[in-house]
Amino acid sequence: MPDAEQFARCYATALRILQHRWNAAAELRRKLKRKEFDEETIAATIARLDSEKWLDDSRFADAFVRGRLRKRMGPMRIRRELGAAGVDNDVIDNALAPYRDADGERATLTELARKKAAALIRRGEEDDRLRQKLSAYLARQGFETSLVIDVVREVLAAI
Repeated sequence: MPDAEQFARCYATALRILQHRWNAAAELRRKLKRKEFDEETIAATIARLDSEKWLDDSRFADAFVRGRLRKRMGPMRIRRELGAAGVDNDVIDNALAPYRDADGERATLTELARKKAAALIRRGEEDDRLRQKLSAYLARQGFETSLVIDVVREVLAAI
């Protein structure tokens, strides 16, 4: 059992961290480790927060997905970021499942491509360089390569 004073400090620190935004359990564990709490104290703190429903990777993943989709990010980038936060693949799949809509994803990608293409054209980019920069930007946003290629071809043909 960890030292009571150390546990209380670790618990209070964890609650302060959680005040700012939800965290995955693995993410919170890393943050507490950086604050130099020992592993036993961190484990006890995580267990208490989990039992008190302060930590829930599913709830964290759902909120994360909604926020990233509002920012028009693609599913591949969202998956990568959730994985980096320490969320299990099954939890990620469950969080992304309700938002799987090929038509909606294509519409979002087309809108992003039009806006970015217009900005690149204003900056003087032309032809191949425009296509490269636009494709790279959309790929970094987390959309599948085949879909990016189709949408870029479509958008540039309309210009």
